Amino acid sequence: MKTKEFHHPSIKIISLGCSKNLVDSEQLAAQLQANDFEVQWETAQKSDIVIVNTCGFIDSAKEESINTILQYAQAKEQGKIRQLIVTGCLSQRYANELREEIPEVDAWHGTMDMPQLLNNIGAEYKHQLLGERAYSATPKHYAYLKISEGCNRTCSFCAIPLMRGKHVSKSIEAIVAEAKNLAKNGVKEIMLIAQELTYYGLDLYKKRSLDQLLYALQNVDGIEWIRLHYAYPSKFPLEILNAMKDCDKVCHYLDLPLQHANDAVLKRMQRQITLAETGELIDKIRTAIPDIALRTTFLVGFPGETEAEFEDLVQFVQQQRFERLGVFTYSHEEDTAAYFAEDDVPEEIKEARKAYLMDIQQQISFEINTQKIGKTFKVLFDRYENNYFIGRTQYDSPEVDNEVLVPAKANTYLRIGDFAQIKITDASEFDLIGEVVS
Repeated sequence: MKTKEFHHPSIKIISLGCSKNLVDSEQLAAQLQANDFEVQWETAQKSDIVIVNTCGFIDSAKEESINTILQYAQAKEQGKIRQLIVTGCLSQRYANELREEIPEVDAWHGTMDMPQLLNNIGAEYKHQLLGERAYSATPKHYAYLKISEGCNRTCSFCAIPLMRGKHVSKSIEAIVAEAKNLAKNGVKEIMLIAQELTYYGLDLYKKRSLDQLLYALQNVDGIEWIRLHYAYPSKFPLEILNAMKDCDKVCHYLDLPLQHANDAVLKRMQRQITLAETGELIDKIRTAIPDIALRTTFLVGFPGETEAEFEDLVQFVQQQRFERLGVFTYSHEEDTAAYFAEDDVPEEIKEARKAYLMDIQQQISFEINTQKIGKTFKVLFDRYENNYFIGRTQYDSPEVDNEVLVPAKANTYLRIGDFAQIKITDASEFDLIGEVVS
């Protein structure tokens, strides 16, 4: 069989930051491949051109992005690569400053500049490929599916609207078409992502329409799990819960970033919700979907956060007993509303508060996990590692949540990308141990 010949330089894509960035990188890769470029991912040893898709969300992400750019700038100076291109959120926000500091970069592009980026390297932007993706090094049985771009919220700590612009929804038809294409390529689980899921459809359909999207995706053959990420709590459309009950493919899982649990802090954050309203929403969600796994994130060390305000957050976490929880420390971001307040919580206190909350969550997670011993769950297997098949239940998202470990010795017939019924035999704080139910 004749192999395909590439007549263009090889291109390595480095995708940093969140899953939304990963989708952008995969769509860029599809465009490049359609132009007969050989596309490699970050593990590749050699390439002619390197494209770094950056993240600029918080200080640690900026540092990682800049260090990666500098690494390949040095590689270019040493003659190891021919061209270095930077795109993504960091480039969108800081290109003018970075252009002077890192002159080795050949071109800087923002988050919406894919046609110009392609033109820069002699490729044509193919409109007929809208939504098409070339898969990265992630497992091929799950994929992130971006349903909108940008954000209309005005959270005082967040720079995303500065980098991603205003909210723009994809049509239901376009999303369903992309989901069908993913299923055709072997994807069994799709994770719906956006800066803000619950705002979906307001611009196109003049009403919040995530529930209608879920009903449409329920009918896509080949997709078995649909997972929801990043749902804003203020004005949460309760119709989503009806869709979760009606659609057996929609996982009983919801990523609901709450950020804080003190009214004064929530007001300073411009979150448009109170602690009482947050509690009422959680009660409604748990009543409608009793077995739901709620993932949330909190931000500690926000300007002016007192010990008493932090203690309110601690009590809220202890009371609500979230199945999944992440904690971030506040990062002072230029051009955000909070930037004009003094960043007055010392870094060591921010880190101590983060560690304290995570210690509490570790115990909660352990107690919740031990209650699963003896129960059987449908598990999707993601990888094989250290003599274990490793997978997830519907209550867990890749990379951030619990995993189910099944010893390989007694279960050699398990396959990556397949589902199996697993009985839980043991549990730790963040993992479950199980065996195949015959």
